[in-house]
Amino acid sequence: MKTRTDRRTDIAGQRSGDQQGFAFKRVIVVVAMLGLLTTLVALKIMSGPEGVKRGAAKQDIDMIMEALTRYHRDNGRYPTQEQGLRALTEKPATNPVPIFWKDGGYLQRLPNDPWGNAYRYLNPGVHSEIDVFSYGADAKQGGEGNDADTGSWE
Repeated sequence: MKTRTDRRTDIAGQRSGDQQGFAFKRVIVVVAMLGLLTTLVALKIMSGPEGVKRGAAKQDIDMIMEALTRYHRDNGRYPTQEQGLRALTEKPATNPVPIFWKDGGYLQRLPNDPWGNAYRYLNPGVHSEIDVFSYGADAKQGGEGNDADTGSWE
């Protein structure tokens, strides 16, 4: 009685034509899948850095908004437009001077956006009571893709 391995080989010890064709097809499928995967990874890497920067900007904005919420909770109001985001790191000297300003501030330092520009602050905001935002890579209002604005309203 022939074993399974014996049935797969002919008298000369070679695999039959059907099995060689099947193995060749499997290799072609694997090579095609690897090519597709490589293409997808390359596209992701090429578009990745700006996407990462927009994500970092969103995280910074969320952190600044949390600090502004704590400032509001302690002082009953947000910093004025004139006081700006600096009120989170230094006690404002202009009116209304916060009475319950937290010793040490609400942030150790104000971050710049990933493109090296200061985050912007509006009080009153356009999208909500206050807005914190970055103009993106071009540092100009509006834009699309890498130049699009990223803000607390998103």
